[in-house]
Amino acid sequence: MKIATAETARWLSELEATAEELMNRHLAAAREWFPHQYVPWSLGRDFDGPLGGEPWRPEQSALAPAVRSALVVNLLTEDNLPGYHWTIGSRTSRDGAWGAWLHRWTAEEDRHAAAIRGYLHAARAVDPVALERSRMAHLAAGTAPELDGVLGVVAYAAVQELATRVSHRNTGRLSGDPVCERLLARIAQDENLHMVYYRELLRAAVEVDADQVLVTLDATIRDFAMPGQAMPGFGRLAAEIAVAGVYDLRVHHDEVLVPLLRALRVTELTGLGPTGEQARERIAAHLARTDARAARFVERRDQALAVRARRAGAD
Repeated sequence: MKIATAETARWLSELEATAEELMNRHLAAAREWFPHQYVPWSLGRDFDGPLGGEPWRPEQSALAPAVRSALVVNLLTEDNLPGYHWTIGSRTSRDGAWGAWLHRWTAEEDRHAAAIRGYLHAARAVDPVALERSRMAHLAAGTAPELDGVLGVVAYAAVQELATRVSHRNTGRLSGDPVCERLLARIAQDENLHMVYYRELLRAAVEVDADQVLVTLDATIRDFAMPGQAMPGFGRLAAEIAVAGVYDLRVHHDEVLVPLLRALRVTELTGLGPTGEQARERIAAHLARTDARAARFVERRDQALAVRARRAGAD
């Protein structure tokens, strides 16, 4: 049961009109689409089991292992929708504009899972048995982010939705499959609209209490991790995704943190109090550390790939 606090009530009230305005803007910008139209059903055939079809074998997949890993992580993230729905609803409200957005967002995210799963099954892109076992294990773990109130939800979602958009887009681009790329590009469009909703809520919150927003944003980006920590084999999957360049520290810094902070004009805010100034300094320091770590990671990855290429040439 959610225990409403004065702080929660304050932010729900302060941002209610903006939430409604952004919801209406989202509905005007969103375009209806249907998962079944993006799935290559003509490639599908029965699997082994009650229908007596053909078992899945790795050679049936035309996708590179890293792309398969990225698709699995993306799908299992979408599958964990119940956890995110509960978390957002318990930190905000199920009434009014907040509730309307929560339910609309949930419906759109669920569409993403349906579309990706349909593609993976029809194209025999991944092991369907392993995928289902991973889904069961991930959802049964009941993992959801621990977010601090209304601002915590808005800040986390702004970062997460942008990160998800980038991950989907890069996965499709690297897949080498025009069908996969078209599907993930369509999903990325939804994720971008979701990001805009939360980013603009965050921008409105800055006008109310910039100090508190920066404190929350600082904590969010320092503690942020792509969802999926409870997924079976997540460490290996994440490493494959990073090495392939789907989502790594360089992507996180250049394509998520920097654009978001620039859009919020964090470095240009005036009239901050001591807590806001300190939070801004911590944000800048975190950004610099992430940039340095990203540079080291890319250098090591390039060196490893060069060694691998030389060995392959020698063979």
